[in-house]
Amino acid sequence: MSARSRLLFISTRFLFPVDSGGKIRTTQILRGMKGGRYHIHLVSPAAAGESEAHRQALAEVCDEFSGWPQPSRGRLFALARARYLAGRLPIPVRTDWSPAGRAAVAAALGRRPDVAVFDFLHAAVLAPDPLPVPTVLFTHNVEAEIFARHRDVARNALLRAVWSSQHAKMRRFEAQSLPRFDVVVAVSERDARHFSQHCGVPDPYVIPTGVDLDYFDWSAPDRDGEVVFCGSMDWLANQEAIRYFLDEVWEKIAAEVPGARMTVVGRAPPAALVERAQGRGFAWHFTGYVDDVRPFMRGAAVSVIPLRVGGGTRLKVFEAMAVGSPVVSTGIGVEGLPVSAGQHYLRADSSGEFAAAVVALMRDRARRDSLSRAARQLVEARFSHRAAARAFEGACDLARTRRGLAA
Repeated sequence: MSARSRLLFISTRFLFPVDSGGKIRTTQILRGMKGGRYHIHLVSPAAAGESEAHRQALAEVCDEFSGWPQPSRGRLFALARARYLAGRLPIPVRTDWSPAGRAAVAAALGRRPDVAVFDFLHAAVLAPDPLPVPTVLFTHNVEAEIFARHRDVARNALLRAVWSSQHAKMRRFEAQSLPRFDVVVAVSERDARHFSQHCGVPDPYVIPTGVDLDYFDWSAPDRDGEVVFCGSMDWLANQEAIRYFLDEVWEKIAAEVPGARMTVVGRAPPAALVERAQGRGFAWHFTGYVDDVRPFMRGAAVSVIPLRVGGGTRLKVFEAMAVGSPVVSTGIGVEGLPVSAGQHYLRADSSGEFAAAVVALMRDRARRDSLSRAARQLVEARFSHRAAARAFEGACDLARTRRGLAA
């Protein structure tokens, strides 16, 4: 340990189980760095017994773990958050602030690590001022942009007003927070340009989106009528996407392919959404949380990404491409990814286009196979999780260099 540099990694979420895109990206980066030049000290909230229950998983991503008490997130959690509506900070950021979190971070920084990483913009709310060691802020998306898109697709004036207010607060917090860090890591060139132009970050550091290609091995998309969506269903952007797909797209698909079946894979699907699909008699199945998404994705004729809200880059795109399930996506769904419509996926930005693309792939195995193979080749060539981890290690080295310290 003494010969290795010390990396403090701060997350506002306990990373296990790995049930969201952000957790997947973070754990892949840490797993790729584990055993390398940095001794990794992970600090995050943890419920009673949680770190013990996930001891083996933690050992795969860090050398030591420290936790602070996880705030209760029961049935009334969403209602309790509403009390932050009138506050200075956007609701997700204020929710991640806690005296225990601040104290844990201060204690860990007091050990003078060689570099400290704050995971997601929200974690900046736990950062002291000034920051005593070289620091990296790991952004997974442009948070303010997500809020603006929620505003734009809101279904009534009250929701639009709420999202507009939250967007203004998040835009302010983003602009104030990012320049505090020595290095801001972005997951796409598009996000990096935004941070430079709107947040005063002179030189964001871009890392590739990484996929574990051994885990997500390829197979042919031979289940003709199977459509799949993978994503955490407690995330509002995914809820909006599936609601849109259910209300405006699926009926068109079912009219053309009566045997078509839809599987929504992801934790905590809203009961109202499940009931809506059942009430309309659609051949839809919501899995809830699953330990392994691969059996649902592998062989599916189409992986749909009907996102109209979102930011950063979507890991679900490259995971689907890696396992061989052809992708139909909105432009927002593949935003920031160097993929070509018609070669690696099919783009569809209206309900009619979306239905037509899905139907075309379900009917044409040769087209599915062509897209599937081209997409897998792209991911193999450029987007392994090991390459992403090495790039992130470079960002940590750069933070130390910018403080005038040897990496």
